[in-house]
Amino acid sequence: MDTSNIQPLASLGRVDPQKARDEALKKDPAKRDYLEGRELLKKGEYAQAGMAFHNALKGFEEKGDEQGIANAADRLGDVCLEREEYDSALDNYQRAYAICEKEEDSFSILALNKKIAAVYKKQGELDKALEILFDMVEHYQLTKNPKGMVDIMVVIAEVYLEKGEKRKASDAYRTISSIHKNFKHKRMSEEFAARAEELSPA
Repeated sequence: MDTSNIQPLASLGRVDPQKARDEALKKDPAKRDYLEGRELLKKGEYAQAGMAFHNALKGFEEKGDEQGIANAADRLGDVCLEREEYDSALDNYQRAYAICEKEEDSFSILALNKKIAAVYKKQGELDKALEILFDMVEHYQLTKNPKGMVDIMVVIAEVYLEKGEKRKASDAYRTISSIHKNFKHKRMSEEFAARAEELSPA
């Protein structure tokens, strides 16, 4: 059967998702501001993105839209992080975190934890960063997520190196090496074992 000239449903005039979306956005300025902010953030236009997310946040607050508030606060945090406004970034991430915790949205909590740890790392609050990172390790152990585990252990090793604790960084690299070994990733396993060796020569 030749399907090359079959039109997708949307173009048959029954449903035009773009038009429907535009109509919905006209009725919801907060959502429009939020989407505009996302585009500006992607382009690296942080001042305008921040303004758009700020307006979106106000709009969501007026409607009592908690999910909208969490999304806008999260993105506003991203803008602040890019602009090295770390205290504001933290405030926004923590606001989003509180809503996600109430909603028991573990996926978003994990993503926010990663960002909060990054802020602490930038601020030189390395112990606070480690505390969050180890909470994430626990989560990845419980959910049996080796990729997540490896990603976080790499960050933990970096934080230990910043603290000048080479032995602990070396242990973190050994853990990563053994995870790769379990999954028969020979090259990666050897690479991290070599990093561990460099930090704690026999």
